[in-house]
Amino acid sequence: MAFTFQINNQVKFNHDQRLLEKATQYKPIIHYHDVVPQSIVELVKDSTKLEGWGTTFIKKASELPNLKLKRDQRVILDFGDHYVGKFSIDLNSAGSPMDSPLFIKFKFAEMPAELKHQSDDYDGWLSKSWIQEEYIHLDVLPTHLELPRRYSFRYVEISIIDTSPKWQAVLTNPILISETSVNSKDVMLPNIKDTELQNIYQVGLKTLEDCMQDVFEDGPKRDRRLWIGDLRLQALADYATFKDVDLVKRCLYLFGAMTAEDGRVPANVFTKPRNLPDDTFLLDYSLFFISILDDFEKFHLDREVLHDLYPIAKKQMNVALNKIDQNGHLVIDDDYPVFIDWSNDFDKDTAGQAVLIYTLRQFIDLAKIMGDQEIDQYSQQLQLLISYSQTVLYDPAQGLFISGPQKEVNIASQVWMVLAHVMDDANNNEVMTNAVAQLFPITGIATPYMYHHVTQALFEAGLSNEAVKLMKQYWGKMISLGADTFWEAFEPDNPNYSPYGSPILNSYCHAWSCTPVYLIQKYLIGEG
Repeated sequence: MAFTFQINNQVKFNHDQRLLEKATQYKPIIHYHDVVPQSIVELVKDSTKLEGWGTTFIKKASELPNLKLKRDQRVILDFGDHYVGKFSIDLNSAGSPMDSPLFIKFKFAEMPAELKHQSDDYDGWLSKSWIQEEYIHLDVLPTHLELPRRYSFRYVEISIIDTSPKWQAVLTNPILISETSVNSKDVMLPNIKDTELQNIYQVGLKTLEDCMQDVFEDGPKRDRRLWIGDLRLQALADYATFKDVDLVKRCLYLFGAMTAEDGRVPANVFTKPRNLPDDTFLLDYSLFFISILDDFEKFHLDREVLHDLYPIAKKQMNVALNKIDQNGHLVIDDDYPVFIDWSNDFDKDTAGQAVLIYTLRQFIDLAKIMGDQEIDQYSQQLQLLISYSQTVLYDPAQGLFISGPQKEVNIASQVWMVLAHVMDDANNNEVMTNAVAQLFPITGIATPYMYHHVTQALFEAGLSNEAVKLMKQYWGKMISLGADTFWEAFEPDNPNYSPYGSPILNSYCHAWSCTPVYLIQKYLIGEG
């Protein structure tokens, strides 16, 4: 797996105050709820769980005040489910007078295995400042301690680094104040007869809930920002569940308001301490602005939003179409790459071509609503792109699409060409049937983001049984390994995989993994 940081300090950005004000209008109300831990647990070896570590019950959390903790002692509190929020606790001393400060450490974890990793051992390419732990000296007890940061966790490990031989620390009243802009209890769960799919749906719903904050965050533990690739999938999942159209509007307006001076939409934006675009640009992500807008209008027709943002959508398409040659081939360059998936170990040209076709179809739908006089030109470009894909990129001998100068056959090319409906239904079925036969089990892909697209392509190609099987093998396996929410990265054959050099930086609640709620609703239950 690989990812390349972009540093584009020379890029200047627009800040459309009118659109930013509209984004502010749709800022959600954050709901806060007090949550108390359910139990005190300890780590135990468990070969069935992630990295071979699970937990076992020790005693009820209500017994915490009875513990008198000395140097090198610790407790692990289990809140019973995954939450996002702030933590507070009361601390006191017992024994002789307090003749030294209390030195205490708090470590927050989404999965038990995180507690086995030491931050000092981490030497990855992401900042270790994301590790959820705090070291604190307290000179005077009793005190009420409110940790200032927001955490994403189920477990908190409290370690007494030192007191003195004369006294012990006493912990009482641990509380998590959870934060989210929605409540999964407000969602009427669909009637899913398959128990495994029902569990997958519920975990997907919880994942989405914990990522719906001030914006659709990509992950509440790490990054905590609005990425457009994640937003596209989160919005689809939202339409199938919470139906919070205002949060989608907010995110669309944020992207639309802060484009580069050349018109490109950035890959992600920040909202704290102020609205700020990142200097990262991905061609497919910029095109997905069109996709999100079209999906939104199909779910909730809003002419004001469309009129405000159509020019920005059109700019993304024009920039991309300027990169196709006279034959209808999208020529991708390193200055404006496609993402497709984290991995850089496969050729992405054909998948990128398919994403352009996919989003151009959606753009034409928007252009029809807008009465765009240039619609015929876009339709001609679409046919040129499709013709090149059918005659040059499709290999009839293999019944699969090829990519790049080495005529590589990879799963991403097949999936995106099927999603773009470059071929008819019969040929789509053949392509994915061949893909299953030749490219499964999937290798070199470790993101639910790409697995979502594989699964959807199977459904679109009429291979529902294979799609359900893949959902159970992928998202279902996360649950069997102990997931309360779905993860940022996961390789079924290598569950301990981390793209960062250590799982302590992995996000175990991540936006692009929530999509089973959408897939189940759309393809197995029916949108009506």
